[in-house]
Amino acid sequence: MATERILVMNLGSTSSKIAVYEDDKELFSDTLRHSAEELAVFDDVTEQFEFRRDMIYESLEKNGVPVDSLTAAVSRGGNIIACPHGAIGIDKAMVDYLTRPEDMAKHPSLIGSMIAFELHEDKGIPVCIYDAIGTDEKIPLCRVSGVPELPHFTVGHTLNTRAMAIKCAEERLGKKFEECTFIVAHLGGGSAIRLYKDGVNIDSVNDDEGNFTPERGGGVGAKGLVDLCYNGKYSYKEAMKLFHGKGGLIAHLGTNDAREVEKMIADGDGYAKIVYEAMCLNVAKDIAKLAATVCGKVDRVILTGGISYSKYVSEYITEHVDFICPVEVMAGEYEMEALAAGCLRVLRGEEKLQDFGEVMASAKDRIRIYPGVEPGTAPKR
Repeated sequence: MATERILVMNLGSTSSKIAVYEDDKELFSDTLRHSAEELAVFDDVTEQFEFRRDMIYESLEKNGVPVDSLTAAVSRGGNIIACPHGAIGIDKAMVDYLTRPEDMAKHPSLIGSMIAFELHEDKGIPVCIYDAIGTDEKIPLCRVSGVPELPHFTVGHTLNTRAMAIKCAEERLGKKFEECTFIVAHLGGGSAIRLYKDGVNIDSVNDDEGNFTPERGGGVGAKGLVDLCYNGKYSYKEAMKLFHGKGGLIAHLGTNDAREVEKMIADGDGYAKIVYEAMCLNVAKDIAKLAATVCGKVDRVILTGGISYSKYVSEYITEHVDFICPVEVMAGEYEMEALAAGCLRVLRGEEKLQDFGEVMASAKDRIRIYPGVEPGTAPKR
């Protein structure tokens, strides 16, 4: 069996994480940091393509991995349409969709897909995304809201939450992932809280509908939100930024760095303490909310992501949710390994590579709450 050399890309808002694997062994990894000043010159995420690509290629060269030696590439993805978990091949149709102008909340991870597709075009190597941001397997019962035009959906952090759930099942419980039920809370600049049952993410709380985070506004009162959007104070883009980029800890405390906030608290800042613990409490409440979907029958609550390194955060949340089941703190991320492993399974024929066109064609059925009823509508009476 030929050795595969896989470029792994996981691009975030202020960094580009890359790695190269030979089969399942990491050759090197690198985290390329991008300052606010460097990124300020770009009006749209897609304009960062050449800047980030060139830095990635420079890192490959510095670490002795010629671009021509790569046999495959895998990226975290971007705001793809509702899709199942697993691998999806990157083609022009996907890149066009990820870079569509009307998407006002583009995620920088889409640039990884653009770079991978360029490699495919230039070098002919296979490329894919894995456990995409748009992975949505929520069951119909959990999609329904009181406003048919606004059904619930799942978005963000499938890659790390699913990887940590699999890791917890195999390494800490000695079971198969498909035999367990987990609630996984990914805590970072944004958040995602996921309920996995029998290997499927059946319910979730996104960071625009529940807990707030270092830079996300979280869920708010609907009537107040409508008033805010129509009071003439904010443009569409400005209002969106209140909830995606300039909300949460930034709005209250002027920083998105949890370490800075904990220092404020240690220095006696009472307001910072209230805000920080409110963030933690809202995460705990959302975990408890998801437990109701499975009548409280949960094997483990898992806390992961960068902020779960904080004992302040992890201990506060654990104290409020360990009545449900034991809590496992699996701080950090397992995303690079998960991307590489998923891509390798595809290359070895152990996992199917999904076609983006087929995923697009089935997307409406995936988010439909009832047969024959169009997503976002109610049946005519």
